[in-house]
Formats: sequence, structure tokens, C-alpha cells
Amino acid sequence: MAFIEIQGAKKQYGEGEAAIYALNGVDFSLEKGKICVILGPSGSGKSTLLNMIGGLDSLDTGNIRVDGEQVTGLTKKELTVYRKKNVGFVFQFYNLIPDLTVEENVQVVAEIAANPLDTEEILKALDIEKYRYRFPRELSGGQQQRVAIARAMVKNPKLLLCDELTGALDTKSSRSVLRFVEKVNREYGTTTVIITHNEAIAELADTVVRIKDGSVESVKDNASRRSADEIEL
Repeated sequence: MAFIEIQGAKKQYGEGEAAIYALNGVDFSLEKGKICVILGPSGSGKSTLLNMIGGLDSLDTGNIRVDGEQVTGLTKKELTVYRKKNVGFVFQFYNLIPDLTVEENVQVVAEIAANPLDTEEILKALDIEKYRYRFPRELSGGQQQRVAIARAMVKNPKLLLCDELTGALDTKSSRSVLRFVEKVNREYGTTTVIITHNEAIAELADTVVRIKDGSVESVKDNASRRSADEIEL
């Protein structure tokens, strides 16, 4: 059984002639422990799809299952539990708490997780233990993004969802962040979904899903996956 299964996913905004399908019958699946890149231009529906998988929004029709659990049809309270238990989010603009240090930003999530990883272990794995007492404003964009990944990972999620995680970064920082995403996937076996418009990042993936105008154009396994150090950003 696939780890993520999406069948006939539809999401419409507006009514009548003004109706727009953000998702229009999306179907695909992903195996456990893999890295999936969802690739598409702005407005293609990839962010909507990520939000559906993460339980931040709900479909009009269709089904989403994650690790055998039916996500579609859950109540708001059940979706909150699903997100807390299963999903780590990494957003483009970090969303760190400005008045907390690096260590505190990570620890505050660990304290509410059911089965957290060790904060010290995560700080070391992402090479940010030396910044543990700094505040977000004292860090570069790439460093803040690594803190965001650490915060998402410390809860020990089954699924890591990354929304344009290099969109606000320069090339050097982008490569560094992608290198650590690879490391998290390799060392913890965390199923990872990255949405991006950057074609180069697709080379990192085990599976590449191309989406346009709310529909899947193709789903392909990547036979020649490359590392973050090898791709041309």
C-alpha cells in the first residue's frame, strides 16, 4: 500500500462562470520514505495540493489517505490531531517565533509532540547547535530555514511538507537547505514532499509530479536522482 494515496481530488473556488478549479481530478501516490517534488508554475494548484495533504484545507470531492488513514472527511478537531501527530511543515518564510531563541523555537514544538526526537540531536543533525542562543533576527535566511526544518522534524513526523523552501534564498543557502532535507530523509526515513517551481530541485526527487492548471500532467520515478551538491541551482 502506498504511503500517500490521492484519488480524484477536486477543489473549487467561486461559483458559476467565476469558478476556478485549484485541483481538478488529481490522482497520484507516493511510497513511504521517498522524496517527492511537486513541480509547477505559480497558480498551478501545487500549494493547494500540499495544504490538502497536510490537513490545512479540505477537498470538495475525492480522497486522500496518508499511511492508511483517511484524511478526507475529518472534522476540524480531527484534522488538528492529524497534523499534530503526523505532519511537519516547512514554509517559505520560516514562521519562527521572533522572541524565542533557536533552541526555544525547536523546544516549544518538542514539548507538545507525542513522541518527539531529542532537541540536541536535531540541532546537531542540522548543524545549528552553535546558533542555539541566537534569535531569528540574528540569523541569515538559510540558517532560519534550517531552524524551521529542525522545528518541523523534532516532533518526529511521518510526513515532512515543504512549501517553496528555497524561494527566498540565494544559491548557496538553497543548496545548504536542500542538503539538510536530504540528510533528514536519509537518516530518519521521513517521507518528504517539496513543492517548487524550480526545475533543478526535481533532480533530488525519487518521484516527480508535474502539475498544471489543477491537473497532474505526469508522475515519474527519477531513475537518475542527484544530490543537492550535484544539481545546478
